[in-house]
Order: sequence, then C-alpha cells, then structure tokens
Amino acid sequence: MSTMIWLAVAVAVVLALAVGYVLLRRRRQGLRRRFGPGHEHALNEREDRGEAEQELRAREKRFATLDITPLTPASRQTYARQWATLQERFVDAPGPAVTAADELVSTVMAERGYPTEDFRQQLADLSVVHGRTLYPYRQAHEISRCVAPGEASTEDLRQAMVHYRVLFEELLDDGDEHHPQPAAAREKEPAVTDDSQQR
Repeated sequence: MSTMIWLAVAVAVVLALAVGYVLLRRRRQGLRRRFGPGHEHALNEREDRGEAEQELRAREKRFATLDITPLTPASRQTYARQWATLQERFVDAPGPAVTAADELVSTVMAERGYPTEDFRQQLADLSVVHGRTLYPYRQAHEISRCVAPGEASTEDLRQAMVHYRVLFEELLDDGDEHHPQPAAAREKEPAVTDDSQQR
C-alpha cells in the first residue's frame, strides 16, 4: 500500500512540474509575441531571464493603468496633413524636418494618453503594444539628437524620417480599425536630392 501511495505522489509531482513548465513556456511565448524585439532587448539588458520577464510583466501592469485612447477622425486627419508637410519640408531642410518629426510623434503620443516626460519610460510604455516598431523609433530619436551638432548625414536623416513614420502611422491607426489609414500619411518616403544636403 505504501508503495502505491509513493507512486501516486511521484506521479502527481511529475504532472505538477509538467503543467508548471507548460504554463511558463506559454507565458514566455506570450511575452515574445507581445513585445517582439523588445523581449530580446530586455533579456540583453538584464543578466537574469526571470528578472527581464518580470520587468516586462511590470510594464504590462503599468500600461493597464494608462488611459490610452484612439485619436478622433479630425485629429487623425490633422496629424496626417502635418506629416505630409514635414515630408515636403525634408527636401530643403532635412535636419529641422527630423526634429519636427520627433516632436510630432511625441505630440501624437501625448494625445493618445502616453506619458512623454521621460524617454526611457516612454519606450517602456510603448513596448507593450508597439514592440515591433520600437527599435526603429529608438534609432530615429538617436539620430534626431545628432541634428543640432551637425553629426547626422542626409542619409541618416532620411532613415530617421522613415523610422518615425513607422510608429507615427501605428499611432494614428491604432485602436480604430474602422477607419482606413489617412491618405496623407501614406505618402512616399521623403525624397533625398542633392539640394537636400545638410549645410
């Protein structure tokens, strides 16, 4: 009888471990799907995988407390027109256009309900639902910081505009699937000509 009891206990322990492993695996897969490249970035920032995933779950909890709302159709159209103007401005003034693009993206974030005072926290909040476009946005922001000292080439600035546009379009459309993407936001990438070289 005691042998049967111990056998039952052993089977129960094995099943519990198996269920725990499956749940942990699913949770990790869910984090990878939700955060995209941000999941790997978090793992690279921390030596312990558990701490990194705990940080990601903390971001999810914080995000749930934010009042993120979609833009109104009027705001969406207004911002789309502003972006189209920036793309035209890029040809003659690429540096100022990139700086303005950074500010415009931040303005849209703020209207959606994202806190924008601290850039690192801003990245953490965006990573929850915009993880796949976060790396391009981070790159664009770094390039924009090089505009004032004149350290960014025209190609760098063009890439920054392309990167900003990726997140910008998501922010315009996110949360309102019934409205197509504004035509003005679908304009071609900023043209780069000899006249657009940064002085």
